Amino acid sequence: MKKIKFSLKDLKFDKNGLILAIIQDYKDNAVLMVAYMNKESLRRTLKSGKTCFWSRSRKEYWVKGLTSGHFQFVKSVAYDCDMDALLIRVRQIGAACHTGNRSCFYRKIK
Repeated sequence: MKKIKFSLKDLKFDKNGLILAIIQDYKDNAVLMVAYMNKESLRRTLKSGKTCFWSRSRKEYWVKGLTSGHFQFVKSVAYDCDMDALLIRVRQIGAACHTGNRSCFYRKIK
């Protein structure tokens, strides 16, 4: 993955100031969850090395693992070609899903 210099202002946040964050296990590439970030939660993530998201329902920041102990330690952050989504590769401690499953994608349609 090519690392280039960029500014947070280069990313395309939606009308609510949010960007989709896809969380992936850095070892086995499993997609663990999706959540939303705003500029401040992304700054907090980059500074702390732990994922921090914006809760659309609670209207507050939340660091994954503060209540559950199931932290996500950031290994890398990339953005897509349209600059409107993030791929955050993490070392997951415990379950990523609030249901207790390793991934939020544990149910299949087909």
